[in-house]
Amino acid sequence: MDWKEFMAETEANLGSLTKEVPDTARGFGIMGKAAKTNGALSEKTKEFMALGIAIATRCDSCIGFHVKSLIRLGATREELCEALAMATYMGGGPSYAYSAKALKAYDVFSVD
Repeated sequence: MDWKEFMAETEANLGSLTKEVPDTARGFGIMGKAAKTNGALSEKTKEFMALGIAIATRCDSCIGFHVKSLIRLGATREELCEALAMATYMGGGPSYAYSAKALKAYDVFSVD
């Protein structure tokens, strides 16, 4: 998979849907902003949680979005790999495969 091309297409598709359902998109954005706000847990911790859920649910676009957020928040490759080990432990074989995808996405997006 070409992560950059895939995410560009995903973002374009979401842009098209947003035009059709602006209230839903706005509500989703508000919910995301509230969920990611630093509190007892940091935004970075919350993004690691979201990445684990993305791996468990096998959502490629979610993996891309959360990996990009983790890079923005300064997550190291070592931190990511520890989180991926936990996701693999909790999800077994399918999560192992999707964790490998997440690591590849990190490597692709961290060079930007």
